[in-house]
Amino acid sequence: MRPADSARLYAEGMRWGEGPRWRDGVLWLSDTQGSKLWTDSSGSWQATELESPCNGLAFLPDGRLVAAMMKEPRICVWTGHELAPYAELPGARAPLGDMTVDAAGNLYVDEVGYNRHLGEAPRPGRILRVAADRAVTTAATDVDFPNGLAVIDGGRTLVVAETWKQRLLAFTVAAEGSLVERRVYADVATLLGPDARPDGIWPAGDRGVWACCLTANRVVQIDDGQVVRSLDTGSGLAIACCADAEGSRLFVTVADTAGLELNDAIAAGAVSTTVIIYDL
Repeated sequence: MRPADSARLYAEGMRWGEGPRWRDGVLWLSDTQGSKLWTDSSGSWQATELESPCNGLAFLPDGRLVAAMMKEPRICVWTGHELAPYAELPGARAPLGDMTVDAAGNLYVDEVGYNRHLGEAPRPGRILRVAADRAVTTAATDVDFPNGLAVIDGGRTLVVAETWKQRLLAFTVAAEGSLVERRVYADVATLLGPDARPDGIWPAGDRGVWACCLTANRVVQIDDGQVVRSLDTGSGLAIACCADAEGSRLFVTVADTAGLELNDAIAAGAVSTTVIIYDL
């Protein structure tokens, strides 16, 4: 794999790294294809085997790590040695995707709607809200393959990546937590070209979001429809990202498909993932 410009290696060993999250000097991420939860909380990069894979991760205000279970309609919480039930999502359809949290501990999680890699017919997805009291509501409907999620503007705006429509949507977060005033935040294909498909995203301070543009091999800072900065990921596919608490480093999971088309590489088990760091 051609290395990324100006980036350095942080970790390796995953098949498909999703939902990276940094807290208290420690990185956590889901390996959705390997069914593992990875972290260096012990001082070295290690994985916990899971019976069922998790996907999006988030830290609650009290410091607990919660995970959206990829193949099950539930959110789980990390106990220190396993993922235990936190909230059930009645009626939710797997797979669950990314997840984010607001300052009050309310979670927003993707119900993707269908499994593209298994050849399922496309259907609209939803964004579900799991309140701090664990009550579950539908925050938004008719989202086309919802992927990366980020709460920005001091909690007033939620941005979601619609991967296959090649755009970012924005919603205003209403007082009761519903998502209203749907609008296009950025037309990624127009900004970056026909190969640019947004995957994971992360707040970029007061300047929009960082968007991992999978097959465009880059991570791009986008602010209300405009590109602020672009980071090359070499020949690696940019999957997901997060910043440290100071916003001085960006951790990006990148995939190597061994020269195969992405879906073929996933089907063949030929994908491997590393974490690289950019100094911002």
